[in-house]
Amino acid sequence: MAGESSAAEFIQHHLSNLTFGRLPEGHVRPDGTVVEQTTWSVAQTSTEAAEMGFMAFHLDTLFFSVVCGAIFLILFRVAAVRASSDQPGGLQNVVEMVIEFVQEIVKTTFHGKNPLIAPIALTIFMWIFLMNSLKLIPVDYIPFLTSLMGLEYTNIVPTTDPNGTLGAALGVFLLVLFYSCKVKGTGGFLKELASAPFPHWSMAPFNFLLEVVGLLTKPFSLALRLFGNMYAGEVIFILIALLPFWIQWSLQVPWAIFHILVVTLQAFIFMVLSIVYLSAAHEEH
Repeated sequence: MAGESSAAEFIQHHLSNLTFGRLPEGHVRPDGTVVEQTTWSVAQTSTEAAEMGFMAFHLDTLFFSVVCGAIFLILFRVAAVRASSDQPGGLQNVVEMVIEFVQEIVKTTFHGKNPLIAPIALTIFMWIFLMNSLKLIPVDYIPFLTSLMGLEYTNIVPTTDPNGTLGAALGVFLLVLFYSCKVKGTGGFLKELASAPFPHWSMAPFNFLLEVVGLLTKPFSLALRLFGNMYAGEVIFILIALLPFWIQWSLQVPWAIFHILVVTLQAFIFMVLSIVYLSAAHEEH
């Protein structure tokens, strides 16, 4: 039982986020100190993080999301500046290959006319891919380094945090609403929601309710699909880390190689579904 308890604690520790939130007056902290007045602070335990409620920030998710976004911008900026038609370098070849891949997907999936869809799709694919790729770093490396800085919890993979995946999905959802209203007009968009699937005025309330529910499921399906796959993969990495050292490498390396496919596939699925939703938003009929 002790071994099971320590294993559970190890998994929970590695999947807990560095949480910054509000502590109420009179709150007793794990070290025995009492909060004299309502204050914002970093949670010392996962239980304390849960007690902070909705108005809390996962600092590690925010930090590594921004880092991955910056890496994407820097790499593509460097490739653009150094682009050469005579002697293209390795980075330029990779960037051009990714751009051509995304362009081809947009051409076959998106049926409207919008020059911004391809850049949006490229950003989504690369950003999700880079965030997913952080799980290929051994699970103890970054938490050990951050523990030297006094940080108890660090979850470096933003896509194993439902807040991170839901944030990305909500961004896509807002784009869908924006283009739906821009292309069809606000009245046209509302009329569309009220006239399908039963094109009769008496069924308008039912149609509207049905379509709104279907519309709201899109960001949740995007977020939970990505989160579920990445979270499950991270749990397996952590379980492998609990095994004896001589077994770890025999399992971790094959699982990491297989996960390269999972990391890429999940980024691809998120991008394709985003394009499909944006394409539907551009259909005027």
